[in-house]
Amino acid sequence: MRMLQPIPEAEVIAEFLRNEFYQDEFHHDRQRFEQVVLQADITNERENALRRALLFRRRGHMWRELPADTQWWEVEIEGRDLGLINVFPRAQWRQLATNSFQLREIVDSIRSKRFSPGARDFIAKVQALSYRLRIEEISSSVLLIGVDALRPLTILEGNHRLTAALLAGENLVRTRFRVFAGFSPRMTESCWYQTNLQNLWRYGKNRLKNLLYDKEADVERVLLAEHEPTNVLEKTVSARKPVAGSK
Repeated sequence: MRMLQPIPEAEVIAEFLRNEFYQDEFHHDRQRFEQVVLQADITNERENALRRALLFRRRGHMWRELPADTQWWEVEIEGRDLGLINVFPRAQWRQLATNSFQLREIVDSIRSKRFSPGARDFIAKVQALSYRLRIEEISSSVLLIGVDALRPLTILEGNHRLTAALLAGENLVRTRFRVFAGFSPRMTESCWYQTNLQNLWRYGKNRLKNLLYDKEADVERVLLAEHEPTNVLEKTVSARKPVAGSK
């Protein structure tokens, strides 16, 4: 795996949120926050706080399970790396896995096995996405996590797209996505990387703690911080727009 450059967490969160922004959780606020999400300025700390809160609205339970010392890198996937990448072991992916959740084996299963009607519907969606990736210039980012670049990696975000791309060919995996990898020597403590009773217990406690109110997902709290008015976002957006007639 080629390590291209270190990436600040704020940029990774911005890319993650951009991929998630079509979800129902953002429906009522989509117009309000669209520019800050789709045209992220990671040098703006207030915007970074807003994007983090927005992401935590849907994925806070996921992000909290990453070790605090996780270091993010932009990387380039090479052919030999594909044998080290595992899909995120949840939901429909369990129906496709045989001996492991290795990305290559999942793709081989899709190509060769027969599945139940429910699984076939899911596979049809992945195959449709694979076809789109072949004929359209779809660019996006995917997130991997691991202990280091030499050991197995798990797809934290981008299961469908990486699987669909590999169905179309290895070259598409290597060239179509911007790939971020989060590394930590403590990544084995995350239930998203290693599923065991201890990690699941920690996850359950954290989920229960934030079930009724998640402070980190409270967007209005960020907007009201430091006694700023609630239209601070509109001020940020307006400040970027050029004044008519200005040079």
